[in-house]
Amino acid sequence: MNLKIIFGYILICLIWGSTWYAIKLGLAEFPPMYAAGLRFSLAAIFIYIFMLIRGLKIQKDKLSLRLYWIMGIFSFVIPFSLVYWAEQYIPTGLASVLFATFPFFVTIFSKFFLPGESVDFHKVIGVILGFTGIVVIFSDDISLDFKISIIGMIAVIVSAAMQGGIAVMVKKYGKHLNPLSMNFIPLLTGGVVLLIASFFLENLTAIKYSPVAVGSVVYLAFFGTLVTFTIYYWLMQRINVVVLSLSAFITPIIAVLIGWLFAAEVFTVWDIAGSSLVLIGILFANFKGLKIFFKSNKEMTV
Repeated sequence: MNLKIIFGYILICLIWGSTWYAIKLGLAEFPPMYAAGLRFSLAAIFIYIFMLIRGLKIQKDKLSLRLYWIMGIFSFVIPFSLVYWAEQYIPTGLASVLFATFPFFVTIFSKFFLPGESVDFHKVIGVILGFTGIVVIFSDDISLDFKISIIGMIAVIVSAAMQGGIAVMVKKYGKHLNPLSMNFIPLLTGGVVLLIASFFLENLTAIKYSPVAVGSVVYLAFFGTLVTFTIYYWLMQRINVVVLSLSAFITPIIAVLIGWLFAAEVFTVWDIAGSSLVLIGILFANFKGLKIFFKSNKEMTV
C-alpha cells in the first residue's frame, strides 16, 4: 500500500506538470471556457465508460448529491474558468507561483475544519520551503504590469483558495465516495455549464480544430482529468490532505522540465535551486510519514 501511494503521488505530479503546456497548446486555437468545457465533458464520457466496464453506480444519498453539485461549481466551473482566463493575461510561470498558494489554503482550512488531521510544525515549514522554491524557480518570469496582470493574478489566487476549500471538504465529508464515480456528475456539470457559457460569452466563429488543439483536449480529458482526479481522491482517503496538496509544488517543476525539453526553454541554476527547496520542503512536511514508512519496511525485512 505504501508503494501504491508513492507511485500514485508521483504519477499525478508528472501528469499535472504536463497540463500547463497542454493548456497553452489548446488555447492557441480554442477560447478558454470552450477549451475547459470540452475537456470536462469528454472526461465525463471517459468516466462513464469506465463505470460501465467496472459495474460502478453513482452514489445517490443526499450527502453525495450535495457534494457532487458543490464540486461541480467550486472545483471545476469557477476555478478552471479563472485559471484558463488568467493564462491569457499573465505568464505561465507567474500563474504557477500564484496557484502554488493552494497548499497554504489547504493548511489553513485543515486547521479549522479537520481537527483529526495533523497540521504540525513540519508541515507548516514544508509548505513554506516548497513555496519559496517555486518563487525561486519562476523569479525571472515574474514580471508585473499591474494594470494588466492584477485581475489575472487575483483570479488564480481565488481559484487556488476554492480548490483548497473543496479538498478539505471532500476529505471531511467524502470518505464514502468511490474515487472514480465521484467525479462523473461534477465533471459533467462543469463541462456543460462552461460550454453553455462559452456559447454566450466567447467568439466561437474563429475556432480551428487543428490536430494539436484537439489532441491537447483529449490528453487533458483522459490523463489530466480522468486519471489524475481519480488517483487524487483515492490518495485523499489514505494520506494527510496537506501532504497531498504539496503536489502543487512539484507540478511547476515538471512544467519547467517539459518547457526545457519541448519548447526550447532554458533550464537555469535557479531552477535547480528552487527544485531542491521544493523537494526538501516536501520531505520535511512528510517527516513523520517517512519515518513510519522506513520503519515498516525495515520490520518487513527483518
